[in-house]
Amino acid sequence: MRQAPEKGMIIPEFLTKKDTIAIVATARKITNEEIEAAVQFLQQWRYVVKIGATVGKEAAQLAGTDSERAADFQAALDDPTIQAIWCARGGYGTVRMIDAIDFSRFKQQPKWIIGYSDITVLHSHIHQMGIATMHAPMPIDIFQITPAAITSFQNTLVGAYMPIAIAPHPCNKTGTASGVLVGGNLSILYSLCGSDSALDTRGKILFIEDIDEYLYHIDRMLQNLKRNGYFEGLQGLIVGGMTKMHDNTTPFGGSVEEIILAAVAEYDFPVAFNFPAGHVVDNHTVVLGKAVHLSVAADQVVFKYDV
Repeated sequence: MRQAPEKGMIIPEFLTKKDTIAIVATARKITNEEIEAAVQFLQQWRYVVKIGATVGKEAAQLAGTDSERAADFQAALDDPTIQAIWCARGGYGTVRMIDAIDFSRFKQQPKWIIGYSDITVLHSHIHQMGIATMHAPMPIDIFQITPAAITSFQNTLVGAYMPIAIAPHPCNKTGTASGVLVGGNLSILYSLCGSDSALDTRGKILFIEDIDEYLYHIDRMLQNLKRNGYFEGLQGLIVGGMTKMHDNTTPFGGSVEEIILAAVAEYDFPVAFNFPAGHVVDNHTVVLGKAVHLSVAADQVVFKYDV
């Protein structure tokens, strides 16, 4: 079995009833109406909801200017009465404000940063600080995900780590591995290469997912990650939703699974496809920065936390 220890990652305190969750928009614009269902869920779960100033703002497609989005996120980050920040939606824009954020207070009193897709910028950047984050559904899509995904989110908020068992995929590469979970949206990970937010994946398990990409671009991104050493010393690879993939008039010449397997063919770590996370309706919550165990067998794939 491939194994690497958890290396001193800080896990923020999980939530309890009456804790405050802030909803802020770090990327694309969003209206109060679009987060109404999410607010109702949080209130039903007995949390206090604080809606950021960026909800309802717009600057072209963004939720306010870069400085407005940075200020709103900074305010929630520094507010000691807020226990978690739930990013309202993805799209694009978080990378435009990440370098304006002062994380000094956050490092002293970490809180949960929650989201996926474009929020991978925050996941990756904060991972460098040794602090865990939640890859989870966002307010914009909470009303359309499966009941199982909602339960996964609700349980993870309170620290009820639940294993995930899924059926095998014919393209899986069997094996077992342990390591700290990292990753998120492939396009974002690719865009962060060479920056202060780039991941060190050595000894870890990498999770990737994406949506609305051309197959040749998936290959390009994977080749870039490979050249940046993302697969060197990697313990395992988990592939979530690869949703709405496109091909050119002249086909690239392989499925997304075949492209991924070809990119990692020289490595011996296990690979699990069709994991229920990402741009899929069954978008389960996972804790990035937590040590996990992955078992990819011929009859079943099991993902569980080391607790």
